Amino acid sequence: MSMLAKARSLIVPFRFALVGAVNTLIGLLIIYALVWAFHVHDVLANAVGYAVGMAVSFLLNARWTFSFRGPLRPAFWRFITINLIGYLTNLAAVSFSLYALSLNSYIAQAIGVLPYALATFVGFKYFVFIDDNEARVCRREMQSSNLT
Repeated sequence: MSMLAKARSLIVPFRFALVGAVNTLIGLLIIYALVWAFHVHDVLANAVGYAVGMAVSFLLNARWTFSFRGPLRPAFWRFITINLIGYLTNLAAVSFSLYALSLNSYIAQAIGVLPYALATFVGFKYFVFIDDNEARVCRREMQSSNLT
């Protein structure tokens, strides 16, 4: 593989990581602003900040990270599905680290980031941000494999 090809293969994962940092920062800033400046309850502030962060993640990953030009509505529902899978993957890793390995909570939380990032990156790349024809083929293949 040439140096140029290697550099290009790293662009998408780099953009994905950068979008993750940006949407996390925006979500946190909104949460902190709502709690501090507007005295909004923590749970409501968290929900608003998380929703805004997810919207930022969706739009930036769709258009910039994965250069997706298909319809956004069907991609959005696939995005939500993959984020749920990512969350459950994170939760499993954190729980295993806490209860099976008896690791410190901070370490366990940090360990959970990697499976979440891997699950969402792969899901976004191969399931969420693909054109609708590819998505239809993927759904048909999944349905036929479930029937056999």
